[in-house]
Amino acid sequence: MAEPSVAAGVVRGLIALAVTQGAAHTALMAVTGLDATALADQETRLPMPRYQALVHAAQTLTANPAFALDYGASVDLSEVSVVGLLSLASETMAEALIQLNRYGRLVVDVDTGGVDRFAHVRDGEALWLVDHRRDANAFPELTEITFARMATGPRRFSETLRIHAVEVTHAAPAHAEAYARILGAPVTFGAARNAIRIHESWARHRVAQQPRYVFGILSAHADARMAELRATTTTSGRVEALLMPILHTGDTKATRIACDLGMSRETLYRRLKAEDTSFVAVLDRLRQSLARDYLGTRTVSVHETAYLLGFSDPAAFSRAFRRWTGTSPGQFRANRLIYPAEPVASE
Repeated sequence: MAEPSVAAGVVRGLIALAVTQGAAHTALMAVTGLDATALADQETRLPMPRYQALVHAAQTLTANPAFALDYGASVDLSEVSVVGLLSLASETMAEALIQLNRYGRLVVDVDTGGVDRFAHVRDGEALWLVDHRRDANAFPELTEITFARMATGPRRFSETLRIHAVEVTHAAPAHAEAYARILGAPVTFGAARNAIRIHESWARHRVAQQPRYVFGILSAHADARMAELRATTTTSGRVEALLMPILHTGDTKATRIACDLGMSRETLYRRLKAEDTSFVAVLDRLRQSLARDYLGTRTVSVHETAYLLGFSDPAAFSRAFRRWTGTSPGQFRANRLIYPAEPVASE
């Protein structure tokens, strides 16, 4: 397993909040061991021991032992990571949880023993959202950040998304009183699991705070392309328009797209063939176009690009990208950042 690490955006968000609470920026940067250029690059990841040291430094420099709870409550995931944007673009809370499990390691890569980090667990009449992070007591502040974000973020959508209770495996800290105040629910310390009790309607609750695709936030070119596709009458264009909003889910089967178009898979294949193309070719062309677009900015890392395009892992994306361009995603991205390309018309 790769050494646990944290995305640069998360680090930037934490430092920014700590500075507003009185911490010295130079002191915090010294703890990370990064310079400003590295921290500004979404490709950068901070090893977990340094992130842990950074959180502890922020607590000390702000004289706020509850800083981790404050960070989770006040800095939304959508402000520091594309994963947060994808969650806001989810149709329901259940879908948002699926995306969080799928992409969560791009934000904070932790050991879960090979299972999804978050899972709904029924305990009698109560429904709990359980965090399966291993060895959580070695860094209880990460539990504080996670649960504060989960408890406060959904409150924007509905009062029914308020949590009812919290269980954490670590002992009560000196700032235990801050838990109930920030989380808005009673807390049991020294429990057998890290979990929050949620409302029965949690999974069904509609989110969709952002459009079903968030490409406009990541790439103006992709957003413009989507607008063009919506007006197309060709089968290949209609297929591409349906694929764009769901690429990140990995569910890009021809059967699903054919159903959305109101036809059988065989009919879809036949119509695409009449346009001298195929479903695989349309999907491949779309991925290539978006990959070039995403990698031309600092907004999205290579790993994030891989998952946004629906690849099961970054290695598969790298192989496909070499086939498309003859170079690696990392090298392409580096070249585009040094020599930005002129804007091009949509293909």
